[in-house]
Amino acid sequence: MAFSAFFRDRDSDAYTISDEASGQRLVLVPGQGVISRIQDQEAGGPRSEHLRVERGNRYLPSAMLFFENGYAGLDHFGQWFSAPADLAAAPEARGAARAATITTEAAAIGEVARIWADSGCVDPSDQYYVFFDSHGVDDDRADRAALLTLIEFLGIERADAPAEAAGGEVWVRTDPRLDAEFVRWS
Repeated sequence: MAFSAFFRDRDSDAYTISDEASGQRLVLVPGQGVISRIQDQEAGGPRSEHLRVERGNRYLPSAMLFFENGYAGLDHFGQWFSAPADLAAAPEARGAARAATITTEAAAIGEVARIWADSGCVDPSDQYYVFFDSHGVDDDRADRAALLTLIEFLGIERADAPAEAAGGEVWVRTDPRLDAEFVRWS
């Protein structure tokens, strides 16, 4: 919470975390809702990728993943783009583009698990996975678009959310293919 509070109201600031030995950097730009990861040419690059951030609480996990495993530690953190201009696309378009790149069941299950690890839970009856638990419909739009495409690809049955559920929640029936993967991401 303190890390997220630090970024609140810092619209014009950019923060860089550098690992000089590896030639890698992480740049957090809360005013633009962007995280960038950079690998210098000497470290196998040059390479830079950019991620649109819809929630301020994504900055701390990105920093922790970078501290743990550098540039590669952020591989599964979200949808990275090589051109910053691609970040201007609507969240639903970014999510659909991400899902379109996933063509195997294993990769789809892995991406569904990543989304679940960020915002999911199992309902008290153990019959449903709840994605975007307590989130509004305007939250996590890119991930929601990717998830909806991927659960269709996997043939996972979507369920109606209860009346008291938040408007952005996605409920699906439990699936043994996801159980093992969710344990790995927990």
